[in-house]
Amino acid sequence: MDHPDTLGHDIRALRVARKLTLADVAERLGRSVGWVSQIERGLSTPSITDLQAIGNILDAPISLFFGTPTGPDEERGVVVRAAHRREIGERDTGLIEALASPDLTDDFEVIHSTFQPGASLDEPKQRATTEVVYLLSGALDIWIDGRAFTVRAGDSFRIKGSDYRWANPYDTPAQALWVISPPVY
Repeated sequence: MDHPDTLGHDIRALRVARKLTLADVAERLGRSVGWVSQIERGLSTPSITDLQAIGNILDAPISLFFGTPTGPDEERGVVVRAAHRREIGERDTGLIEALASPDLTDDFEVIHSTFQPGASLDEPKQRATTEVVYLLSGALDIWIDGRAFTVRAGDSFRIKGSDYRWANPYDTPAQALWVISPPVY
């Protein structure tokens, strides 16, 4: 079964979601449009330095560009096994995130998040996205546009271009599934 090169297709999906052209990215990188196009088509492999620069331009963590889901060829691009998700973001903040989607080529992405006890996002964050979050386990305190809520396993909430922050002051991890459109990682 044919499946797309994850790195190149993910970079293209992020670029399109950010409404950037090949020329925009090429100019910011100081590279040619052809070079960026070759990366997106899987015909060339960028260096670590190039990936850092691409990540900065696309506002995506460089960790997203590493690793591909493993498994049988017939599952790649279709099935993501729990043990083989691509981890994204920084673990040291108390938030562990993994890409539950096979890649970033859809109009949305699905992220599995684990909020460790005591972890928090203290400074409000805002993204030009619509996000629906379903809490799988535990409890989480959230603030959306300054309004405080406590959500528990089975609850869900939506963030639509709003300021938000969160905290897990509880003794157990909270696990959530996020559906985000357009993709941000």
